Parts: sequence; C-alpha cells; structure tokens
Amino acid sequence: MRGMIVSILKATVLLYAGVCALLYFIQESLIFFPEKLGKNFRFTFDQPFEEIGVETKDNVLLSAVLFKAANPKGVVFYLHGNAGSIHSWSDVAPIYTALEYDVFMLDYRGYGKSEGKIRGEKQFYQDMQAAYDLLKTRYNENDIVVLGYSIGSGPAAKIASTNKPRLLILQAPYYNLKDLMRHYFPVIPTFVLKYPFETNKFIQQCTMPVVIFHGEEDEIIYYGSSLKLKKLMKPEDTLITLKGQTHNGMSSNPAYLTELKRILQR
Repeated sequence: MRGMIVSILKATVLLYAGVCALLYFIQESLIFFPEKLGKNFRFTFDQPFEEIGVETKDNVLLSAVLFKAANPKGVVFYLHGNAGSIHSWSDVAPIYTALEYDVFMLDYRGYGKSEGKIRGEKQFYQDMQAAYDLLKTRYNENDIVVLGYSIGSGPAAKIASTNKPRLLILQAPYYNLKDLMRHYFPVIPTFVLKYPFETNKFIQQCTMPVVIFHGEEDEIIYYGSSLKLKKLMKPEDTLITLKGQTHNGMSSNPAYLTELKRILQR
C-alpha cells in the first residue's frame, strides 16, 4: 500500500510539473487572441484615417491606424485588449475624435496586419516604445494621452512611466498579471508566467496625472485590482468606479463618457 501511495504521489508531481511546463511554452496562446488580417486587407472606416507602419527594433513592421479629428487638441495612443485587431476595435475611435483628439491605434505582433509573433515582455515593451517614438515625430509629447484597456493597461503604464505624456488613462487594469493569476489559478506557480506586466510598479513611476476606470462587476479583471493600484497612486490621481459595469462595453458606459469628457477638456 505504501509503495502504491508513493507511486501515485510521484505521478501526481510529474503530471503537475508537466502541466506547468506546458503552460510556460503555450502561454501566448492563452493570453493573446489576435484577429489576423491579410496584408492586402483594406480598412474602411466612417471617418478620416491614415494607415501607418511602425518599424520595430528588430525590423518587424507593425500595423497602426491614425483616426483623425477635425481640429485635434492632441492624440490618444490607444493600446487595445487581448482579442481582435484594429478592425474590431475601431468602433471606439469616434468617442475620442468627437472630443477633438486623434486616435493612434496599434496592432500588436501577429494581430491584424502586423508581422511577427509576441515572444516576450521586453519585446512587447520595445514595440510600444517604437510606436510612441513615431508619435513624438508628429505631436508634442505634452499633447499625447496614453490609454490602455485590459491587457493593454500594463504596457500603457510602462510607456507612461518611461516617457512624459500629458495623461495616462487605464481601463479595467490589473495590479499585475501574477496577481491576476494567483486570484483565479492559485494552484499554478507564478514563475511560469513570462508576462508579469507589473502595472503596480510602473504606476508609481508615473509623474503625469493618472486616471483609472474600472467596472464594479468586472468578471475578467477583478475590481479589487484597481483598489490595490489606488493605494500606490499619487494623491491627485483618480480611480473612477463604474457601478454595474462588467469587463466589456465600458467605452459606451454613459458614466465613462461623462467623466472622459471632463478629463480630456481640462
């Protein structure tokens, strides 16, 4: 009997180790859900826009679209969520162009018409910096608003922490991905995660105003993530709670639209 128990324990440990190893190697497919578009795909939007190519440090070409306002006060650098592409996220652009801000929307590697594959956190950040550097050739940096939604919130905080945009807006941010992993999958060791995306670390390095929006009923990134981030923010920074709001659909929430208008018109 003792030998059987030992054998079962060994098999369990080996199975657990095997699952952890598998998660390490396939985690990109569990975190990122890109909509892929052919290189010859033609965007059609109901507002003026310009397609822009962003060349990365390792010569990969990323796809971006600049949605244009009639009389822009600045530009919103919009880092979208982990699913879809510019093609499916474009419906949020009119919210910001109506407030007289251009919207620069970038597809991550492997998303939309962007080349390459996401292979690491450092690579991801370098791509976002390349896009930000391109924006600085077109706009004064104090006219740039960095906005990150969901998976885009950590990289948005990172970019804001190492640059000087006018404002950082985070929609449904996580404290960091290890914290989110512990919250939902406590049996999986966090060391297997290649993308910690430490929003909590970056937000403390941000010198510009920071505004967080989070739905109280968020079922994907728990609302407590933002409560913990709030403790790390400057006294003048803001957490705006959207009552009854789940993870999706925040951008059309009337309370979000009201607060956004007030914030961008400061």
